[in-house]
Amino acid sequence: MRASEIMTEGVQTVSADLAADAAWDMMRRKRIHHLVAMRGQEIAGVLSDRDVGGPSGAAVRVGRIVADLMTPHVVTAAPADTIRSIANLMRGRTIGCVPIVDRGRLVGIVTLADLLQVIGRGVDRPAKPARRSATHRVPHRKQHAHPGTW
Repeated sequence: MRASEIMTEGVQTVSADLAADAAWDMMRRKRIHHLVAMRGQEIAGVLSDRDVGGPSGAAVRVGRIVADLMTPHVVTAAPADTIRSIANLMRGRTIGCVPIVDRGRLVGIVTLADLLQVIGRGVDRPAKPARRSATHRVPHRKQHAHPGTW
């Protein structure tokens, strides 16, 4: 499976200059855990609900902007990358999401929730066919045509 098959399209983006409280409000209203921070057309960072302190993080957010709290070094992947490579990337770097970029343009995001959904529903591969039970078969007999009469 490839990233393009499981990614969430229509990624929620915010300006890196947006107030952290406004970003948290957006996450809470839309029930999402990650926002991609942008500067123009470029990805500036990723902001998670943990970065902004979650529901009890008002003290963390007060007077701050997204750029102050986001993770600036973003790890991205391509739509053709396998979900195995993305899962290993996320596990190895202990990150909760990977933005999917195609030719420099943000096209989607793969999160832990997307990977868990794939695991939960199973990979869409046909299962091995069940082994057929042995049945009694009559050996093939050749029919010989008799030339002429008896």
